[in-house]
Amino acid sequence: MRGGSAVVEQSVIVERVEDTDKEKKKKRRSNRRSKHNSVNETRGESSGSLKNEDKTKSLTSSMSCSSSKQQGLEMGSNEHTPDRASNVAFSSMPTMHINEQVGSGFRDSSIDVGGRTFSKSCPEPIVYAASSSIDGFVPFHQVEGFARKKLFAPYWTVEAVNEALEKGEAFKAYFHVNAHNRLEAYCKIDGVPTDILINGVSLQNRAVEGDIVVITVDPLGLWTKMKGSNGSSNNPAPVEDCNRVQEVNGLAGNSYKGKGKVDADCEFADCRSGVLLGKGFDDERQVTRTAACNNVNGHHQSSSDSLRMGLFPRQNEGINSVDKLAVMTSRFPLKRPTGRVVAIVEKSLRRDAIVGFLSVKQWFSYRELNRKDAKGNSANFDHEYVTLNPTDPRFPKMIVFVRDLPDCIKKRLEDGDETIEKELLGAQIEDWSAESPFPRVHISHSFGRSGELETHINAILYQNAIHCADFSPQALSSLPSIPWEIPPEEYQTRKDLRDLCVFTIDPSTACDLDDALSVEKLSNDSFRVGVHIVDVSYFVSPNTALDIEAQLRSTSVYLLHRKIQMLPSLLSEMLGSLNPGVDRLAFSMFWELNRTGDVLDRWMGRTVIRSCCKLSYEHAQDIIQGITDVERFDTLEGFPQLHGLFEWTDVIKSVKCLHEISKTLKEKRFHDGALQLESSKVVYVFDQDGVPYDIRLSERMDSNFIVEEFMLLANMTAAEVISRAFPDSALLRRHPEPNTRKLKEFEAFWHKHGLTLDTSSSGQFCQSLEKIREKLKDDSVLFDILIYYASKPMQLAAYFCSGELKDNLNDWFHYGLAVPLYTHFTSPLRRYPDIIVHRTLAAVIEAEELYLKQRGLLNGNNWEEVSRNCFTGIYFDKEAAASPQGKEVLSFAASKHGIPSPELLADVAAYCNERKLASRHAEDACEKLYMWLLLKKKEILLSDARVLGLGPRFMSLYIQKLAIERRIYYDDVEGLTVEWLESTSTLVLNLSGQKRLFKKGGLGNYMALGNFAWVVNPCDLSMKTGSIDSNDATCMVNGEGTFQDLEPISKSWVDPGTFPLTVHLLSTIPVALYAIGGDDGPLEIGVHLYMSSYLK
Repeated sequence: MRGGSAVVEQSVIVERVEDTDKEKKKKRRSNRRSKHNSVNETRGESSGSLKNEDKTKSLTSSMSCSSSKQQGLEMGSNEHTPDRASNVAFSSMPTMHINEQVGSGFRDSSIDVGGRTFSKSCPEPIVYAASSSIDGFVPFHQVEGFARKKLFAPYWTVEAVNEALEKGEAFKAYFHVNAHNRLEAYCKIDGVPTDILINGVSLQNRAVEGDIVVITVDPLGLWTKMKGSNGSSNNPAPVEDCNRVQEVNGLAGNSYKGKGKVDADCEFADCRSGVLLGKGFDDERQVTRTAACNNVNGHHQSSSDSLRMGLFPRQNEGINSVDKLAVMTSRFPLKRPTGRVVAIVEKSLRRDAIVGFLSVKQWFSYRELNRKDAKGNSANFDHEYVTLNPTDPRFPKMIVFVRDLPDCIKKRLEDGDETIEKELLGAQIEDWSAESPFPRVHISHSFGRSGELETHINAILYQNAIHCADFSPQALSSLPSIPWEIPPEEYQTRKDLRDLCVFTIDPSTACDLDDALSVEKLSNDSFRVGVHIVDVSYFVSPNTALDIEAQLRSTSVYLLHRKIQMLPSLLSEMLGSLNPGVDRLAFSMFWELNRTGDVLDRWMGRTVIRSCCKLSYEHAQDIIQGITDVERFDTLEGFPQLHGLFEWTDVIKSVKCLHEISKTLKEKRFHDGALQLESSKVVYVFDQDGVPYDIRLSERMDSNFIVEEFMLLANMTAAEVISRAFPDSALLRRHPEPNTRKLKEFEAFWHKHGLTLDTSSSGQFCQSLEKIREKLKDDSVLFDILIYYASKPMQLAAYFCSGELKDNLNDWFHYGLAVPLYTHFTSPLRRYPDIIVHRTLAAVIEAEELYLKQRGLLNGNNWEEVSRNCFTGIYFDKEAAASPQGKEVLSFAASKHGIPSPELLADVAAYCNERKLASRHAEDACEKLYMWLLLKKKEILLSDARVLGLGPRFMSLYIQKLAIERRIYYDDVEGLTVEWLESTSTLVLNLSGQKRLFKKGGLGNYMALGNFAWVVNPCDLSMKTGSIDSNDATCMVNGEGTFQDLEPISKSWVDPGTFPLTVHLLSTIPVALYAIGGDDGPLEIGVHLYMSSYLK
């Protein structure tokens, strides 16, 4: 914790009551501080912003005065002061931040919590007693006159907003807050390459992270200087990007159940992907919440179109203004446009999922001071409140009235139970009036004591609205009971492939096997490759209870040691799973390929298969490398049972053949311009109790790429077929081009350090990276850093309805894969969009069969009929599709298989995008939680770090062992001298013999040296640093089996640095990592320099 303002805030309340002289001294200091803060505040705000001088004029009592100053510090000093080393936010896990506004209250709590308990699967809501609504409330820390003063500008009316949008005087935008500095927010306008800075509380005008807002843009003369615009780039990415979600490459990072194959569409994340805005506005008289849910197929669904098509709808009359603004930003690249929020058109769903801690010590002090005034009467909570400190630093401090607290919490307050501060709570923002500096919230959930695994898992699920309840009896009733056999009629209508050598390749612990492979050699130059996907659409019919539940969940969520399934395990692990030795219903695709990877012909349809074995990735890798062969197979242990009439010779030959074909396909794909950003993956090693005790770095094997290439081929084929047959109602997936400005900044930074990049296209970008990979073959860490930051300019891939973009076919393009059409078909057990694609594909196949039968061209479902396919073959018969007969059969099949209308499909796509992003956030948050637990157990983890950003106040570091980014602040450190050489971007840190406890300006204390660096005596270097016992070599790694060949990263030795320490960009420096929080606040990963000195 930083020792300055938080301590002062606590002392102001208690000490001024006891001593009049101290009161006067503190008041003078507070006035000086207030003036300083109000100056800082007004730099980025209008004259209507909150000033501490205005507060002090209205104070009438010592308690009110101190309380008001307390709020002034919260609004000013704390928010303007940057995070220290212990307050650095995770780049991809909002739930793990330390909110710098929390203060020292968490640190003071050390009593165990005897709190309320809830179910393990999901937190239960707290039952409230009836509470009255409030109009014009007066918080107990404020006097009435001050409480009525408007602190924010009123929102524009609906009419004013519509008129301004039509004239191009205002713009709709997605509101995104900088996690490192909440006073900085950025708004993305469609067509403008540079985000608009909204600087300061008053200009943000009560907007919070994720809101869709209406903003006005300031004239050019008021624009601020772009960060890093002094002619040299000292950071590989803009500062405002530091808190974004990193969905680095769907090929590697999006592995879910451990498959490196599952998404295989090279996706990248950027939280600022655009949003189609809904209707409805907020005005100053009434807060009108845009409907958060639509009813799709009978269940609630988000109406937020965030991530639908990635961009906002064009503003017809205002399009010229957007173009002008884009030209202005291009002409003045060193200027950052600024603006202000004038209305909120759609409130973020995050408002309903606030997680944080109560701060009650100040309230206890207030109650104690006013105890005598109560005169024995019962407690009166009408105008008293306590504060809620969100764990996400992008959200402001919030207030909750004591009278509105749940009875169980209120009772503990009456009993003086301070341990309530240790409990993690869930809340919703109810109101934020123009008269209040903080939003008012309603507490609805208690997750339990902070620092415990189950507590934080439940909070993560709540924060991301992950539906984790058991499946309803109605949903389960549509599934057949076990034991179940395929009905005889299915064998008659499907192609029987049970005599084909089909097998699965999955993680060794996988239970939901949704894809299988096969290969046949047709001649010396051609092969028939088959991909077989579980036919989920057979079991999940449209508009049934199970379909509604699956759509509500939209995706399975994988939390390392816990899986929240989209479909019941009865279906995903038994009825549908392609388990070996049993007959299963499948959707199959076959391609005839030559040796150069060209598709000569193809067939697709519903089938019955029987897998002969379940191979793990390790099994397949051993076969590829020749470790396993026919002659020596009997001597090897651990291989699966083989079913059917096949021999291991058949399986081994098939795996080797598929590997060779996949290499050809991959080479061809990258030659055509595909881009892959992939680096080492962090995997967790768990003990038998499911507790992480180490982390290891892992890279994917060739066996992963076997499956990946054929899943990609299947997804691209499905996209081509459904988009041609149903051009208005195909569910596809697009990946927009990266942000041009950020990509150029990234390119310029690395060029300055001798690495040339060509980012003109995805193909050129990929070729540049491969050249750099070879150049940096002796510095793999630096290449990992390069890949890490290459993903930052990338935008999110998103589902969309083809009918929405039928006039803009270029927008269908998938940048990462460099293909014009793409969708998801291969994972229907865990992704709802795949189920819709299965239904659409089934409709195309049935329409084709009906059309060919009507034309007398189809005699049977034989291989020789492949070339006659008019809708699913390589060549699409446009005349057949446009004919009256073709239109009739396509319409009939679409209705039979429940293909949604374009409007409904667009809503489904938007909702699936939202759920996919939420699941990604939850998975990242869970990973960081396990990282925190690991460090909590180890106490200290030593690592080398690379310097990515450098300046006079702090440095940005990439810690390669954990693949995370952190900051270390070194300004105002006791006993430390800092020399910053701007011309050479060089930093020199050295110990000083002088001890300065207080700053000259009297505005706070110096930070202790121990909060900046872990300094050890050279004689004590043999101390333990959390290394593990190497004897335990049979532990689970992320639930995927054993990795005996991976070296535990905590076993490597790290030498400490010495003073004076000279630091340049990309320097390697030693650091010590440790866990912060738990009982005394939000969870955080702290980082200090690791140094040795005899002056310790």
